[in-house]
Amino acid sequence: MLFVLAAGLAHWVAPRDPLKTSGQTLRPPSREFFFGTDDLGRDVFSGVVHGARTSITTGLTVALLSGLWGVLIGLIAGYAGGFLDDLLMRLTELFLIPPRFFMALVIAAIFGASHFTVIIILTITYWPFTARLVRAEVMSLKERSFVEAARAMGATPSRILFRQILPNALPLIVTQVILMIGGVILIEAGLDFIGLGDRNHISWGYMLHNGQHFIRDAWWMIVFPMLSVSLLVFAFNILGDALNRALDPKSRIEYLDKPV
Repeated sequence: MLFVLAAGLAHWVAPRDPLKTSGQTLRPPSREFFFGTDDLGRDVFSGVVHGARTSITTGLTVALLSGLWGVLIGLIAGYAGGFLDDLLMRLTELFLIPPRFFMALVIAAIFGASHFTVIIILTITYWPFTARLVRAEVMSLKERSFVEAARAMGATPSRILFRQILPNALPLIVTQVILMIGGVILIEAGLDFIGLGDRNHISWGYMLHNGQHFIRDAWWMIVFPMLSVSLLVFAFNILGDALNRALDPKSRIEYLDKPV
């Protein structure tokens, strides 16, 4: 929540322009510059705060887009079965064969570096994992008695999918999407670090790329962006794990069985 609030209120939390240069270069952390300045005199604190907006926006957008596409593919493949299931799973495996970061690297090198391109690249590389997970859950749920009852009452396949199966698979989907955000933030930072990000948007990966040349003379250029990436990814992983426990019916049953 601290990262989200800082990203949403970035212009008030860090009013300095993170890309504006000044003559005060390589200043250590002080009252005037909380996280110091970089080699061009830019405020590192403003860069970290505004970089949170870039990372969180990218993570949420990719998680939403890849989650929606993956859920749709997983629902259709898991419920339909047969030839359609085989076709969709072979398509999914086609995107799973190359290493995720390598695939993102090649696509970014071909189509150029922009914030929109990074979002599309990461969406393409992440949807197969959601699709396979949802397919497995749907294949389990469609054999349950409540689905058989709905089918016996004459419910259409679309009604069974979206009124019976999807609500029961939703806890797993929500947990997967939240956990996905941390991985997206790491890869986005990695692409920016090697120079394939959008230079018009301040990001933690770009700050790490810029600070690696001054790690001995200006440690603050590396430490604060690195801590921000680590803490934000850790926070989303903890949130995903907590949601998994909170939404898991077995966990709720075990909690209710404990003596007061």
